[in-house]
Amino acid sequence: MKRHATAHWTGGLKDGNGSISSESSVLNQTPYSFAKRFGDEPGTNPEELIAAAHAGCFTMALSGQLSNQSLTAESLDTRADVTLDKTDSGFAITKIHLDVTAKIPGATQEQFNDAAQNAKKGCPVSRLFANNAEITLDAKLA
Repeated sequence: MKRHATAHWTGGLKDGNGSISSESSVLNQTPYSFAKRFGDEPGTNPEELIAAAHAGCFTMALSGQLSNQSLTAESLDTRADVTLDKTDSGFAITKIHLDVTAKIPGATQEQFNDAAQNAKKGCPVSRLFANNAEITLDAKLA
């Protein structure tokens, strides 16, 4: 399986702007810029897109892990916070925190914790960042 997205940019780093599009057209010339990334200007940025990708990937992986235990979630709600820090070698994503709240009929906290930890380790986005960023998890069973 291959997926793609494109980016277009004009101008300098701080005064320029660009757009991002995805194969599915969910993103269709969605604007991004320095001010959107590092300031308060509304719009998207790469870190927000990575957070969305990680939240989605982890949540799907968690659903699969629960299925392995013959459990089905009524709901899974995940928030991913991506931290971009300036390091000695430049800017880097140094931390990703996943916060998931779940409603799973018949599940114990232990079953849920095992499934969540396995999903955190196994989802492809987690694996992409595993050697470069600290990935933490809070998992709450409602």
